[in-house]
Amino acid sequence: MSHLSILPTVLREEDVLLKALDDLELPVVRGGFLTGFADQQEAVSLRTQLPDGLWLGWRRDATGRFALVGDLQQLGRCRSLQHLIGDITRRYAAHLALRTLQEELPSANAELIAGHQS
Repeated sequence: MSHLSILPTVLREEDVLLKALDDLELPVVRGGFLTGFADQQEAVSLRTQLPDGLWLGWRRDATGRFALVGDLQQLGRCRSLQHLIGDITRRYAAHLALRTLQEELPSANAELIAGHQS
């Protein structure tokens, strides 16, 4: 008897999560529900179907982070699940770091220019 589980994550930025999923060529569906045992349903903001047909989803929790939603009993049979979640998290972190760097570069350049003008 399996059911849907909701696991907290550190992921906050939807656009960055979408880029990470796109990097891994995982098709994203916005909104909808994941269905578990006895037709248990959990609303999700994003969901993706894995190559073996299983679904993973994410929804915002009370802290503003994305919680991972899935049928862990079925997903547990997928030996590569931990690897996949690690890949998603690493790609998310890389995209977030690049975005942060791009946002900070203009102000760092402005400070350098101002320092040279004094």
